[in-house]
Amino acid sequence: MTAVMQGVRILEVAEHTFVPAASALLSDWGADVIKIEHVERGDAMRALASSGVAVVPKDVHVLLEHSNRGKRSLGLDLTSEAGRDVLYRLAATCDVFLTNKLPGVRTKLRIDVEDIRAHNPNIIYVRGTGQGERGPEADRGSYDSLAFWARAGVAVGVMRPEYGHVPVPPAPGFGDSIGAMTIAGGIMGALFHRERTGEATEVDVSLMATGMWAMGQALALSLLLDIPWTPPPVDAPRSNPLTGNYRTSDGRWLSFTCLQAGRYWPPLCEVIGRPELATDPRFADHAALMANSREAIAILETTFAQHPLAEWRERLASFVGQWTVVQDTLEAAADPQAVANGYVQDCTTAAGIPFRLAAAPVQYGGRPSPAGRAPLFNEHGDEILAELGLDTDAVLDLKIRGVVA
Repeated sequence: MTAVMQGVRILEVAEHTFVPAASALLSDWGADVIKIEHVERGDAMRALASSGVAVVPKDVHVLLEHSNRGKRSLGLDLTSEAGRDVLYRLAATCDVFLTNKLPGVRTKLRIDVEDIRAHNPNIIYVRGTGQGERGPEADRGSYDSLAFWARAGVAVGVMRPEYGHVPVPPAPGFGDSIGAMTIAGGIMGALFHRERTGEATEVDVSLMATGMWAMGQALALSLLLDIPWTPPPVDAPRSNPLTGNYRTSDGRWLSFTCLQAGRYWPPLCEVIGRPELATDPRFADHAALMANSREAIAILETTFAQHPLAEWRERLASFVGQWTVVQDTLEAAADPQAVANGYVQDCTTAAGIPFRLAAAPVQYGGRPSPAGRAPLFNEHGDEILAELGLDTDAVLDLKIRGVVA
């Protein structure tokens, strides 16, 4: 693995997942990330189990690990002059300052772009927000379930009348993790720009903008037609029988996306043991297949429902068209492609407890990035302060005054 971010130093004042997960990715790629945490309680993510929104095992807080792997932690009181002085001294040594604090909070803490740039004019200043840095709700907090999922059209995109409710996001930190990739890419672009031009710019990414980008093609169609995007009804006719999902005899699902139906119909007929369907006048070419899609779909539904998934895996292994099994998270982690490409990485907590995490989605040098572990609260406090040149007496004084943990 090529550590493309080696030599880059990042100072993070952020909590939860959206923004911290961005620097976690950069840490996987070699960056040195210093995480500033609340001097008493640490990152609010450490207490997520008490919020009732997620089940977090006590021995391994994998949600915290996902978004804080590989970082160094310093507990610091940013409401004090002495605490801000430490922050400013750290900022002077860093390439990037990363935060998800709201504008009003940044002003109150004196950590806004002007404050940080006063101590390092060349630092890249990065803001992750719920719904943007400007506008009437710029100072209103949010979460991915709101700004990314509910507000940006994503929830409506998967909603169906028969549900009778608004579907919830498919996973904890779903929009946060997607947004984090966006922030990480934005930071890398800003570093490249500074390298080429010498200009240190600001980077802004919001959950709402990330959700709207994810819905970008649907949004474009909606704007063009002036019709809100909604998914088609369950019983909407499909013109292509080789795009869709088919249930097996043991209740599993096969998913097909063969856009060139006429090309892939004959080999599929061979695989399913119905070679005569390839020359059936109703399905003999692409046009006929499209015109008689209902009949073709009915035949496929009946056929796939006659055998279990294991048999279909074996029979479809030689099929040249595009298909997959609809898998759960454990199956995805054990997928031969996931294993071969290192999409899941082995990790160990500070206490030596093994666990596994999704790997960074970008690989450099032909190998996956190894995922580090999240720091204990203030685990590296003394180490970081020593790097600033503070001696033992100075550090002890800061601890006595409650400036550092």
